[in-house]
Amino acid sequence: MTIRFGVILLAGLCLTACSSSTPAPSPTPNPTPTPPPTGGAANISMINGAFNLTTTAFSPSPLNVAVGTTVTFVNNDITTHDAKADNGSFTTPLISPGSSAAVKLSTAGSFVYHCTIHPGMVGTIVVQ
Repeated sequence: MTIRFGVILLAGLCLTACSSSTPAPSPTPNPTPTPPPTGGAANISMINGAFNLTTTAFSPSPLNVAVGTTVTFVNNDITTHDAKADNGSFTTPLISPGSSAAVKLSTAGSFVYHCTIHPGMVGTIVVQ
């Protein structure tokens, strides 16, 4: 009888030890990776009076875009302008008032640019 009591006691202790009032944690799902941004389109305005301005001549500046974005420079000023990256990665043709020119940005980085006719006009595009 002592052995039977010992077996029953041992079984009861095992069942008590195995049961828990705290539920087991559920596995953490792996987050779905966010795809990298893809190219699109964006505009930069050469604002009215830009030829008299410096860091506010291009709007918006800085402009943040994804790799592959086509950026269109729109001349809303009364005189001709262009846009040339300081590192030479892009150059627009001359843009007369009311006209525009586009460049496709295929490389990530921060690109400072300026108007070659009015070198004080500067802007920045950040490509991610």
